[in-house]
Amino acid sequence: MSRHPSVKWAQRSDKVFITVELPDAKNVKQKLEPEGKFSFSATAGADNVPYEVVLDLFDKIDVDESKSSITSRNICYLVKKAEDKWWSRLIKQEGKPPTFLKADWDKWVDEDEQDSTPAGADMDLGDIDFSQLNMGGGPGDFDADEPEEEDDSDTEEEIEEGKHEHSESQAATPATTEPEMKA
Repeated sequence: MSRHPSVKWAQRSDKVFITVELPDAKNVKQKLEPEGKFSFSATAGADNVPYEVVLDLFDKIDVDESKSSITSRNICYLVKKAEDKWWSRLIKQEGKPPTFLKADWDKWVDEDEQDSTPAGADMDLGDIDFSQLNMGGGPGDFDADEPEEEDDSDTEEEIEEGKHEHSESQAATPATTEPEMKA
């Protein structure tokens, strides 16, 4: 019996991103059908455990314009939609989605934010020399490899203790106003 790998997804109006998280996948077989069927199977692990996912996507797709990329950590699909429109969900099945299917928040963009540029993307910081702003982070501010040098200066407590000890030692020796006489 096959297991289901973790699957993440996100969309834009013209495409869907599907990521199958399966490290060290072997014997990867993938199939996309124009009516919206997505099939994936592979083996993984030392015991070559079989994994399989079959999804009936929400709408039709353009198989020729879709792409995939297999890495050592996951298999990424960029699935081109047949029509440029937002889907209300990834799969046709209504109700609660399967437990292995999750939103990919790293790639997620809301429908009304798709055409807007990310915050700060239009800022030109090319003329600023950040090293001159005295905000730390310059050379010598923090070196994790070097041990901290000991600070030989006295703290306020040590200074107060020194005054106290000094006054005690003076109190132990009586003060005389008479000069000492030599015998």
